[in-house]
Amino acid sequence: MSSDDNLQTVPSQSESGAAQKRNIRTLFTRIAPSYDRINRLLSLGLDQNWRKDALARTQVPPGGKLLDIATGTGDVALLAAERLPDVQIVGADLTLAMLDVARGKAQKQAVRRIRWVNSDGLALAFPDDTFDAVISVFMLRNIPDVAQAFTEQTRVVRSGGRVVCMEMTWPRRFPITWLFWLYFFGLAPLLGQLIAKNRAAYTYLPQSVKQFPAPAATAKVMEAAGLREISWELKMLGTVAVFVGKK
Repeated sequence: MSSDDNLQTVPSQSESGAAQKRNIRTLFTRIAPSYDRINRLLSLGLDQNWRKDALARTQVPPGGKLLDIATGTGDVALLAAERLPDVQIVGADLTLAMLDVARGKAQKQAVRRIRWVNSDGLALAFPDDTFDAVISVFMLRNIPDVAQAFTEQTRVVRSGGRVVCMEMTWPRRFPITWLFWLYFFGLAPLLGQLIAKNRAAYTYLPQSVKQFPAPAATAKVMEAAGLREISWELKMLGTVAVFVGKK
């Protein structure tokens, strides 16, 4: 497949929601086998620590239920299985290829208590008030409607439950902004080409981060979706944000 073919399936802000969703599924299907490896390299090996921190903020009670939406290759769900032995865990994702990788990792680690579900983050396949917490990691910049995503997460969380979101965000201070630009627009596409054989997918990555709303704007979207007591913390020199809202 040529690089031009790859570029045709990279989502853009001008696409319809259906087209963007279709192209996101295609993109992540292609990069699923190398997704974990590139994540570790791009984050300098810190992404799992970020996931642990976000997971701790869910505060799921013993015997509670946790939804990891956009579970991808299952890292958060598997960490939850390790750290929250009494919690029921559901890992859901739009892309079957990512779920296949997640299931393979769970099988290798002999983890059998995670329920893997193919579900759209904009129309979650769960009844109202099902979970004690919902967590998403690196999801929101890949969907066509952030407000709808938060509305759905709020819907499926019980009263008093938490919605936790971790997302990459563009730093606002010089020289970090400049360094991040060089790092992300230079290194990410190169790693995509060398490891995933898909430069276009990792050209899209920094573009999606650049276009994602600033943390304060994201918090307002969460509030509009029905969440309260919203807070966020910036990590990695302002390039990663962890949001928490309570229903």
